[in-house]
Parts: sequence; structure tokens; C-alpha cells
Amino acid sequence: MVQDHVALAEIELCGDLIIAASAADGDRLSFARIDEVLKVAAERSALQAAARRQS
Repeated sequence: MVQDHVALAEIELCGDLIIAASAADGDRLSFARIDEVLKVAAERSALQAAARRQS
């Protein structure tokens, strides 16, 4: 069986967004909430830490 790890990760992220949207009080998720669900800050911090180690 062939697995596309990128596609699986994207499906998981979409699922996380759908769950967050269904639990939201308003009509939309804020940009901050979307970033939180997608773990944007954590990823950015990890990339910055890796860049510092390489310097």
C-alpha cells in the first residue's frame, strides 16, 4: 500500500479545522484561532530554533 504522507497530513489539518469550526460560537474562525488550530506559532518557533542552531 502506497501512502502519501503529505496528503495524510493535509487531511488531518482539514479535519482539525472542521472540528474547530463546528465548535466555534460565531460564523467564522478568527485568523488567530486558525493559526492556533494549525499550530502555526509552534511551527514558526521550531523553524527559528533550527535556523539558530545552523548559524
